Amino acid sequence: ELARLLGPVGRISRILDVGCGRGHALPLLAKRFSPELLIGVEVDPDLIAGAAKAAKTCGCTVKILTGEATKLGLADRSVDLVFCHQTMHHLRHQEAAAREFFRVLKPGGTLLFAESCRAFIYSLWIRLLFRHPMEVQKSAEEYLALLATAGFIFEGRHISRPRPPWSRPDIGLLDLIGRGYEKPFPDPLVFVAARRPDETAPMSDPDRAV
Repeated sequence: ELARLLGPVGRISRILDVGCGRGHALPLLAKRFSPELLIGVEVDPDLIAGAAKAAKTCGCTVKILTGEATKLGLADRSVDLVFCHQTMHHLRHQEAAAREFFRVLKPGGTLLFAESCRAFIYSLWIRLLFRHPMEVQKSAEEYLALLATAGFIFEGRHISRPRPPWSRPDIGLLDLIGRGYEKPFPDPLVFVAARRPDETAPMSDPDRAV
């Protein structure tokens, strides 16, 4: 879905996966964009080993870093694409993270953002199975406003609000009995292919580069 929103693109040289976890997305990003460098950042040391294992299957240079989304430790304007998939709802300081994504992206660079919204995180089965910082959860519109405030630009054609059966209040059970789910409910997910605007400004200290 994110690739569809992004549209046709060629090779993307430097890609950052924020909150890469065990690295499940790393080979997918490598296959789709053929980067020269793929960077995974993960705060949980227990997941780093899995990410390092996934990196070996990518066929490109991969660096796995231990770090936080709000302090990536990368140079300003040093990556061409930031991939943030189901990471933001785990973060307490979401505004700071969005600003950090903007900072490390080159002008004209892309943010591929996919997130679960407040309605889904607040659903009963998610609350029973997982723990999240509930006070910072956002609606789809609030996530879009968050990205816009950080400086990202996007249009309606760059946004998707998918509603797969498992994201609905009935978690797809009515589909199983052939009834479907007809009641209105808030957007459970939001996907965005956003961009840092092109601009002219001095580069940062190269000593911070990966």
